[in-house]
Amino acid sequence: MKTLMTTLLLSALAATGLPAGAETVVIVNPKNPATRMFSEQAAQFFLGKSDLFTPVDQADGSAIRNDFYRKVADKDVAQVKAAWSKLVFTGKATAPKEYASNADVKKAVAADPKAIGYIDKSAVDDTVKVILTLQ
Repeated sequence: MKTLMTTLLLSALAATGLPAGAETVVIVNPKNPATRMFSEQAAQFFLGKSDLFTPVDQADGSAIRNDFYRKVADKDVAQVKAAWSKLVFTGKATAPKEYASNADVKKAVAADPKAIGYIDKSAVDDTVKVILTLQ
């Protein structure tokens, strides 16, 4: 039974395209006063429902982006795109800027005190502050 559970868990991780044991973290600029955040709160920023933070997104089609939206908002990327299309079309918001890598997202967040992004936990350094770890 234990072997079956391990196999199922590894299969689920492989389906996300992320390496086994990979953790995604939500990051902000170290000057940002936020210290912790719940997944539901992060979803508000990344779905355009709040403009308190400026969301910084990973590249379209990346495994980390798919995994992030599934974990924080229980939505797939198509649903997220549809939500942003509506907001952009009605003039209520501007879609998050996309970056090609963890390093690029980290650099963008480090440069803007209002920015919020997500990266692989292994990419974290002192240029950003972790406020949420997704598992």
